[in-house]
Amino acid sequence: MTTTESVFDNLAHPGARPRLSVLTPYYHYDPCPLIELLAREAADLNGAVELVLLDDGGGDAALNARVQACLAQSAMPARLVVLSANQGRARGRNLLFSHARCDYGLFLDCDMAPDSPDFLRIWLDLLEAERPVAAFGGFSLNQIRPKDDQQLHYALQIRGECINAQMRRRAPEKYVYTSNLLVHRSALAGEPFDEGFTGWGWEDVEWGMRVAQRWGVTHLDNTATHMGLDAAPALLAKYEQSGVNFARILQKHPQVVRDYPSYRVSRLFRRLPARAIWRPWLKAVALSAAPLSLRVLCAKLYRAALYAEARG
Repeated sequence: MTTTESVFDNLAHPGARPRLSVLTPYYHYDPCPLIELLAREAADLNGAVELVLLDDGGGDAALNARVQACLAQSAMPARLVVLSANQGRARGRNLLFSHARCDYGLFLDCDMAPDSPDFLRIWLDLLEAERPVAAFGGFSLNQIRPKDDQQLHYALQIRGECINAQMRRRAPEKYVYTSNLLVHRSALAGEPFDEGFTGWGWEDVEWGMRVAQRWGVTHLDNTATHMGLDAAPALLAKYEQSGVNFARILQKHPQVVRDYPSYRVSRLFRRLPARAIWRPWLKAVALSAAPLSLRVLCAKLYRAALYAEARG
């Protein structure tokens, strides 16, 4: 079945001459809080920033009506693109950039909230001063208080992903997430997101490996808070989806991935017998009321046990 697009531009969109396009996909998640946060700052930037949103085939007419109404009330130049069918994370982001009018796009996930009141200005200053091919601003959990069922995800992200720029520069290709990522159009023209990735995980990290090798990746501290933490069952379900993508990145970049701790643990697990029997116990503990430190350990081991099935 052919996927169709419908496009809505607000009144500020046609005459604007932006220098930065904020690119935000969503799927069954309300981006209106993010739109309102960005619009507050963009009001002082004289049309220098436009917003391009993509509903990736969510099919929620009521949600899209709310988003359209939110954009109609905003002075920020904005376009909404609605797809008739889901295209996935990689293809959706490639499509998003095709609707951008600027050479620079800032991929910003719909469940993010900028931490600085000058968030967009910092990105504008960077692209004008340094003109990086790709730059990652990092993310935080500064503005969120996790619910009880989000404690596992909170602990995992605090320990493994909320990392400052100085630390990220030690492995610049590893810490590339489309949650808060500045990209020059030439990078996507030369290295588009691999649309062979399906489901959840690894498509942005794999893209970062290719881009870092060709042009390098700039890292800075201009963070946004991840507001959309998952409940533990949903998080582990994503781990279960990501095994195929891990196998794909391992096949494409074996020398890089083999230095990852998760890979080394998964290789160890591959040598152990009866994985189908003991692996569910790791999941059960991760989902239990055990001490959080033990749940975090079991969640990491569960993911590594899933990745033990990957071949590369």
